[in-house]
Amino acid sequence: MNKVVKFIKDNYIRFTIYAFVGWLYEVTWYIVNKGYFVNRGVLQGPYLPIYGFGMLILIFLLSKYKSKKHSLKDNISGTIAVATIASFIYITFIEYTTPSKIYRIDEFGSKYGIGLIITIFVFLLIRYFIVHKTKFKIKNIDITPVVICLLIFIITTIIEYVSHYVIDVYFNKILWDYSLDFLNLNARVNFDASRNFALGGTFLMYLIETIVLQITKSKSKTVSIITIIIAII
Repeated sequence: MNKVVKFIKDNYIRFTIYAFVGWLYEVTWYIVNKGYFVNRGVLQGPYLPIYGFGMLILIFLLSKYKSKKHSLKDNISGTIAVATIASFIYITFIEYTTPSKIYRIDEFGSKYGIGLIITIFVFLLIRYFIVHKTKFKIKNIDITPVVICLLIFIITTIIEYVSHYVIDVYFNKILWDYSLDFLNLNARVNFDASRNFALGGTFLMYLIETIVLQITKSKSKTVSIITIIIAII
């Protein structure tokens, strides 16, 4: 098969699978939190293109980094991984323990910024102790997934913000509104959604993508036929 055709076919399969997974995530969230079914998005059928395109972007940008192994001993990767874990834990703790929600990022910084800095500092001290003062084997554990998680957090936040802006400004539609959600930015993105995308994206890249690779490597005519049928639909 021509390399260009195979490239298009493989990534169309990826796009379709992840667009469907995104639809499942959105529908499940609504059922669990709202108690009723909503066919999310503006298209007919069980797929949300933003998730398909989002995962393709993540795979293209992060695959090379994902293939390398990094541990707590690595100065840059180890520091980033520990700071990420500390931040996620601290911000999530504040979210679920404060009596009133903090809607704006600047408000959160003024009230809890010092606490976040102290938390990160403590975690980094623990990392230093583990790496330099002990013989724990934990310092050799691969922490690449944590760094990948942070990168996905950043990338998906940018994708969601830009998507919301384009749909709002050029199509005059508001498909989602985070104005009443914890740590939102202009109602276009918020911490909860970005954190869930980061965790879910990491899960997809390390587990589902392994399955997708097996499908794309398959020379079965069935896979090609199914792909064509889905494309027609």
